[in-house]
Amino acid sequence: MAETTVEELPEECLSLVISLTSPGDARCSAAASSALRVAADSDLTWETFLPSDYRDIISRSVSPVEFSSKKDLFCRLSSAPLLIYGGKKTFSIDKYTNKKIYMLSARDLSIAWSSNSLYWSWKSLLGSRFPEVVELVMVCWLEIHGKISIGLLSPNTTYGAYLIIQVMDRAFGLDMVPSEVSIEIGANKVQKTLYLKSDECQRQGLKESRERENQAICPRGDGWLEVELGEFYNNGRGEEEEEVKMWFREIKGVHLKGGIVVEGIELRPK
Repeated sequence: MAETTVEELPEECLSLVISLTSPGDARCSAAASSALRVAADSDLTWETFLPSDYRDIISRSVSPVEFSSKKDLFCRLSSAPLLIYGGKKTFSIDKYTNKKIYMLSARDLSIAWSSNSLYWSWKSLLGSRFPEVVELVMVCWLEIHGKISIGLLSPNTTYGAYLIIQVMDRAFGLDMVPSEVSIEIGANKVQKTLYLKSDECQRQGLKESRERENQAICPRGDGWLEVELGEFYNNGRGEEEEEVKMWFREIKGVHLKGGIVVEGIELRPK
């Protein structure tokens, strides 16, 4: 009986097998042979790497989404965030794990006193993915709260939530007392404290402690900084409307603080 090579298998079979792997494996398969390339680049393969609700997601884009194939669509969504929900959120896909990534804009957050121009200043900023960001002018009560339906996120995935900011040269009062960050889903809440600006701690001669083991402010590759608010696991078994609630607070100090620009909160797989 003659042996059958991989290349002789029906394209549908090859596509099915490749779809059970990962986007990276599919790209490698495409480079292996011409027969595998056809299957690896097929819509049947790349449809499985897209979220099941991708049609609904791209329908909410602020501008039309054009693509020539499902692979092309995946590449677009994994290379640049898609502005959705009237410019208040962005959506993208992790190119390695094909998990969902969402970012809530500053306009999509609840920020104490943000409607008062004496305390916060709304403006457009070159380099932001959103039409507007908000700059902290000066407050004594700093509280930023965001929420998202857990049903929008990828199931069986550990997510991290990150406050995306810029710290201006004029920044002041950010580290006189620690800030509180927390993640809450239903009755479960995880909270910790951190210091936002470690160089200010050093100027004030404050000692290191376990409480501030996470100075928590990290540079990103897009010109912004991020502060991790916490992490959580989405097991996919919760109610679709159940919410993930995220906070950044510094409300215990009575001193004034200012000089940060808030772009939003990002939720991405860890």
